[in-house]
Amino acid sequence: MAITLTPNALQRVQRFLAEAPDALGLRFGVARTGCSGWGHVADLARDRREGDQVFEHQGVRIYVDADSLPLVDGTEIDFAKQGLGETFVFRNPNAAAECGCGESFTTDADKA
Repeated sequence: MAITLTPNALQRVQRFLAEAPDALGLRFGVARTGCSGWGHVADLARDRREGDQVFEHQGVRIYVDADSLPLVDGTEIDFAKQGLGETFVFRNPNAAAECGCGESFTTDADKA
């Protein structure tokens, strides 16, 4: 089990953490959203919650709740320019399909 950050994502998260000294790390998971069902959620972790799995990538702690873990295990988080903006990009091996806009995904378990 692992969640990894590309060098660009690592640098961006480290910058966010430097600006928020009370943050413990990155909170990563999923929420029901969009037309396909699941959307990735990333924010600063301000507390450790019961059931969290904590991964560490080059000194950055990544907190994942127990319900999200099966849906995001193995995800690589990148940070890239897209058009005029910048955004996190999630390479999730558990995503079997994405909606047309790319905001949400389904897994093989969702199809069953």
